[in-house]
Amino acid sequence: MKHELGSIDRALRERARKVVPGGMWGHMRAEGLPEGYPQFFARGEGCYLFDVDGRRYLDFMCSWGPIVLGHKHGEVEDAVRRQAADGDCLNGPTARMVELAERLVGLVTHASWVMFSKNGTDATTTCVTLARGATGRRKIVLARGAYHGAVPWCTPHPFGVTSEDKAHAIHCRYNDIASLEAAVDQAGDDLAGILVSAFRHDYGVDQERPDRAFAVRARALADARGAALILDDVRAGFRLSLHGSWHPLGVEPDLSAWSKAIANGYPLAAVAGNDRFREAASKLYVTGSFWCGANAMAASLATLDALERGNGPEHMRAMGQRLRDGLAAQARRHGVGIRQSGPPQMPTVLFDDDPDFIKGYRFVTEALMRGVYLHPKHNMFLSMAHTEADIDFALQVTDEAMAAVAKL
Repeated sequence: MKHELGSIDRALRERARKVVPGGMWGHMRAEGLPEGYPQFFARGEGCYLFDVDGRRYLDFMCSWGPIVLGHKHGEVEDAVRRQAADGDCLNGPTARMVELAERLVGLVTHASWVMFSKNGTDATTTCVTLARGATGRRKIVLARGAYHGAVPWCTPHPFGVTSEDKAHAIHCRYNDIASLEAAVDQAGDDLAGILVSAFRHDYGVDQERPDRAFAVRARALADARGAALILDDVRAGFRLSLHGSWHPLGVEPDLSAWSKAIANGYPLAAVAGNDRFREAASKLYVTGSFWCGANAMAASLATLDALERGNGPEHMRAMGQRLRDGLAAQARRHGVGIRQSGPPQMPTVLFDDDPDFIKGYRFVTEALMRGVYLHPKHNMFLSMAHTEADIDFALQVTDEAMAAVAKL
């Protein structure tokens, strides 16, 4: 059984193919999802999405992470309207930049300074460039299969990328101390930085929480070699902790990259660093015409206030755990093997004995037909807008979807 596209979505796809290469690009390309997933959306409210054909979905992708409070959050939208009345893109930043930098330095425990940009790739690239500039070295150790952005030095897709683009990347296995030590030894005296994700969230495989011993060893190796420990918190930042995703482990990076949930859907990214890298950061030339846009900074200030006031990470954890417990009970009842991994705030659900994702595709398609938007391979996202009632509705739908999988 498949979910039929609406007529407006089909028409927009046809128009887009004439003026956009392939009709769509990147990770939001619906052709990478099961047949029937909408490509075009009209609006969002709270934890619900509406496609251009008027169909409503309970949203468990949250715009691939940026929506952390819920779509069209009142306080955020009010803050943006107030700022927009004065201006967004000016000859320089507004006071919002200083206010937001102060706010982030007060929240992120390792940070003594902050720089802003627009996209997660901007932030990770700035971290790597800064580590190289500060140390005068070239090699970056990172986990094989980890995603850190969509530019040649880190993209997982080889099209248009030369061997020179990745010449100074050395790979290890996430959470594998021996592999990390071997990669650091291979870099030798040319090690500029160790780049780690908040947790292992590689595409289409079981997720892994960071092992504390691995995090402690990464910190020690960076210190021993005079290199930077860089935390890519673009995807997980502010969902696991308001202070940095490795803060609960007792391990602090030198540099961290942030985006996605920082401004509840408004375009913003940040690099946070400690005093060791302050002088080097002041020498680094990175810029963009829109990087100091005040609207997104106003949105971020309101977002951080709401997250802190409502203990956002704990609320999302509780709602994610409610979903996880319900799915586990359904799988047992229907005799279906599933694997749930990653933090509850960012759940991944995969099916046993499903190398081609046939079960996964059937599961999410059945859910989509009933008004719940899930992903068959990527980690999903909870927001503060998800309530117990929303999770319970989702579980009613997934019970029917699980029954359909059981019949395969």
